[in-house]
Amino acid sequence: AFLADTLSRARFKRCGFNGLLLPVLEDSVIAQRVASRNLSIDQLLAFSAVCGTGLDIIPIPGDVKQEVLAGILLDIAALSQRLDKPLTARILPIPGLKEGEMTDFTFPYFTNSRVFPVAGSGVGNLLSFENSLRIEMNRLNRRKGGS
Repeated sequence: AFLADTLSRARFKRCGFNGLLLPVLEDSVIAQRVASRNLSIDQLLAFSAVCGTGLDIIPIPGDVKQEVLAGILLDIAALSQRLDKPLTARILPIPGLKEGEMTDFTFPYFTNSRVFPVAGSGVGNLLSFENSLRIEMNRLNRRKGGS
């Protein structure tokens, strides 16, 4: 956040994108942090809240469930909406790989890292028509005459 703020306050000509990217497979240091299990999807998304651009080049298991992927994308969308800033979602399901396994790219612009774990059952159950979500007005709003 300090670096992003410093860059935004600096007075110099700018062209194109001017922000912090955390592209896992395009940055060898970030890829090493992931490989040593010192960085998670949740942490990268939290960094995006203060200075980043979303989830960028994130390897995930190839057998990820659609509901889990939808949950990650909804988290990004909610954060983007709340912060009023665009966030990326370059998430790569890697066929045949499971969480914790190393990628094996020969693409010269990618470095290799571990496949991120994806947790939870996603939002599938929350948003299905078979279930309902009950929202009640809290007591504070009722006392103040809120709607």
